[in-house]
Amino acid sequence: MPRAVLFLSLWLLSGIAYADDIVVKPVHFPAGQSGTTLQGTVKGYETIDYVLGASAGQRMKIDFQTSNASSYFNLLPGNDETAIFVGSTSGNHFDGALPATGDYRIRVYLMRNAARRNETARYKLSVAIRGATAQSAPSHNPDYADGLSGGPDYWEVFGTPDTLNIRSAPSASSQILVAFPPGTVLQNLGCRMTAGQRWCKVAKPGANGVTGWAAGRFLREAAAPPSTNPGADGTTTDSASAVDKNACLAAVSKQTNNSVVVLSSEFSEANTSVIIGVGPDRAPWQCLVSRGRVAEVMSLTDEGAL
Repeated sequence: MPRAVLFLSLWLLSGIAYADDIVVKPVHFPAGQSGTTLQGTVKGYETIDYVLGASAGQRMKIDFQTSNASSYFNLLPGNDETAIFVGSTSGNHFDGALPATGDYRIRVYLMRNAARRNETARYKLSVAIRGATAQSAPSHNPDYADGLSGGPDYWEVFGTPDTLNIRSAPSASSQILVAFPPGTVLQNLGCRMTAGQRWCKVAKPGANGVTGWAAGRFLREAAAPPSTNPGADGTTTDSASAVDKNACLAAVSKQTNNSVVVLSSEFSEANTSVIIGVGPDRAPWQCLVSRGRVAEVMSLTDEGAL
């Protein structure tokens, strides 16, 4: 690095007061929204990092209003401390395309002159993320669930050798509601950090009430599932099948008092035949169901019902 540039960088950073312990706050956009407004206060040497995920080529817009002229924000990529936007030299507004997929940190702080006097800044931070620009969209790279917000509308189960558990809460110790094999497309309802791991709230398209949490490392971007034609009763073949599967899962789980997972299913006009795997060995059970009403549950092993 040229000596003049190095001197300028050190001079700019010398006036910034960073706390030893930076408070990290994940950013969540309201459902159906592409942005949000945050309000808070920093005092003295306090520093707050707002963390959110985005994809390469998306545009991030940040507006910062503060009660203290010595309070600013910086924008940093991932864990890199080299800011791509420095508020103290560039102002309180950022609008630009993002260079890479991953997490970004919006760091709110007081300059050292104000921090030394233990001054307070009340602020309002408006953040929005929009889709990729036409110039950055020609090549497609899958967006993995490594961010906290933004991202695609749908995830695909990926990278797990067996099935992915969908749980009642963002924790590996929470109740398993259902499990899906690799390739299953799930609706993205937003991600969050829990105990150092990213969890994403997901829903199975077409399923009634099947919503839960999945480990983000096993999810990647997917296209929207194909649309289905409504039947005579107004329901679609896909939604009717999903309702039947969930009814079978509940029935077999109740009868066996064990963990269950859908192995396969076959839809017909008369009923849906669903093969359920029971327990860690995935012992096969069959369930016959029509429009959510279970007609028969039976074990397909020689031992009979558990």
